[in-house]
Amino acid sequence: MTATPITRAEQKLEPDRKTKTKRAGARKEAFAAAGFLAPSYALLAVFVLVPLVAAFVVSLQQTDGFGAGEFVGAANYARLVEDPLFWRALINTLVFTALVTPLSMLFGLIAAVLLNSALPARPLWRSLVILPMAVSGVATGLIGILVFDQNSGVLNNLIGFLGLPAIDWQSSPGPAFASIVIATVWWRTGLNMLIYLAGLQGLGPDLYEAARLDGANAFQRFRNVTVPLLGPTSFFLLVLNVIYSFQVFDLVFVLTGGGPGGATSVLVTYAYETGFVTRDQGYAASIGMVLFLFALTFAAAQWRASRTKDLVE
Repeated sequence: MTATPITRAEQKLEPDRKTKTKRAGARKEAFAAAGFLAPSYALLAVFVLVPLVAAFVVSLQQTDGFGAGEFVGAANYARLVEDPLFWRALINTLVFTALVTPLSMLFGLIAAVLLNSALPARPLWRSLVILPMAVSGVATGLIGILVFDQNSGVLNNLIGFLGLPAIDWQSSPGPAFASIVIATVWWRTGLNMLIYLAGLQGLGPDLYEAARLDGANAFQRFRNVTVPLLGPTSFFLLVLNVIYSFQVFDLVFVLTGGGPGGATSVLVTYAYETGFVTRDQGYAASIGMVLFLFALTFAAAQWRASRTKDLVE
């Protein structure tokens, strides 16, 4: 039997058939992917997008949370510009972020380097450093009260035992702010250590061996090899810690309540007091939208940096 010759018309139609088959396969894959992603998108819409839109709508109203609110447009945002309490809470949030972020990252990096080396009882030390991560912010605040209480706290008892004057941790602005910074750094160091430790264990030994052969000591290897190689990890933790710092609430609320005299009030505690104590929920929602813009800005910075890194690689 002789094979039927393929005509020129059939030869021209063959690439079109392959293209249509590929397109049909791509559409099926797209539909399948959409089906798998649909539940996640639905949850995202219900629990994130809808509340976000609702909060923005409330921020344009004058309402106490009961009944229909009165539409006031951008009046709540105009109040923010002239509100000294808002600016004080914003400055406190910025100072808190500027202190907590580098300190927690530095202690986390040092702990990760130590626990990545040949340290005795490494599993025990890792567990002790990570342990605060298992404690909620409220529990951390309660632990902080036991430590920093100016009348019967552990720290003032220790200071008194050493013959030094007691510190007014709750009634003085500076010590009260320092107490929430110390408690937050202790609470967050474990998370930074864990992520830094994962980054360190992903580094190969070749560069360290080359630096050692070139005569670099331990500090020089840390400064010129470890720190640059952990640059992407450090940037990720920087963005994460900044966002967490802007959203801090439970620890401040339990430990100081924003006092004394608003010295430790941050944006979230001020929004809480405005929305649920004075019942000015429209104004509180506008404060929440400002927080959202800060978080969105840093998240966009992280996405842009990671995208640029991917393009370079």
